[in-house]
Amino acid sequence: MLFVRAAELRRERVPSFDAYPFNLPAVRQFGRLEFSSPVTVLVGENGTGKSTLLEALAVAAGFNPEGGSKNFAFGTRPSHSELHTCLRLVRAPSRPRDGYFLRAESFFNVATQIEELDKVPGAGPRIIDSYGGRSLHEQSHGESFLTLLQERFRGSGLYLLDEPEAALSPTRQLAALARMHQLVEAGSQFILATHSPILMAYPGAQLLGLSDSGIAPLDYDQTEHVVVMRHFINDRETLLAELLREDGA
Repeated sequence: MLFVRAAELRRERVPSFDAYPFNLPAVRQFGRLEFSSPVTVLVGENGTGKSTLLEALAVAAGFNPEGGSKNFAFGTRPSHSELHTCLRLVRAPSRPRDGYFLRAESFFNVATQIEELDKVPGAGPRIIDSYGGRSLHEQSHGESFLTLLQERFRGSGLYLLDEPEAALSPTRQLAALARMHQLVEAGSQFILATHSPILMAYPGAQLLGLSDSGIAPLDYDQTEHVVVMRHFINDRETLLAELLREDGA
């Protein structure tokens, strides 16, 4: 299911292509981005703008800049860019029944907000009950991420994940990949930014590489992350010898 079919940069709204984030090559050359798979993965080196673009897509879709569902409206420190004000999303006629924006760097703030909201007496169930009933602060970072995927994500949803591998071991990344597949089978769409070759490997995923040349489709084996990791695993001793040798040796 594709709830968001494309994103367009309304260039007439851009205040200046010399100012951040519009001066990033991936944004400066941005026109229209078509989503062709239920799983789209934004790939790129640090500083290429993948998290900035994902954040803008999330805010344009109605999510809180610091993360959470569309019901979250808190803010601890304004840090998001104005890119979302210049984006237009091309949506499908059918709307998602669920949705979430996960930012690895601010998920602690989401967990805190859940606890604060649950302190207020109300007629409805506790918010934390949708996350398995156990405080996210009482779990490790990795456990809380998996709890989010397994308990809170319900399917038929739009899920935007920024570096979800940050707290996950390789084994947990495989578990996350399996859960993503269950949710895709249940009619969900994922857009994520990641450095993880494991998460990039989702079958049929649309891989989009962000670089100084802009945004372009990639094959899995073309990604720098996979090339470097494969080189390291297959010829670790040679690579380490080159990397760690003293100058002039």
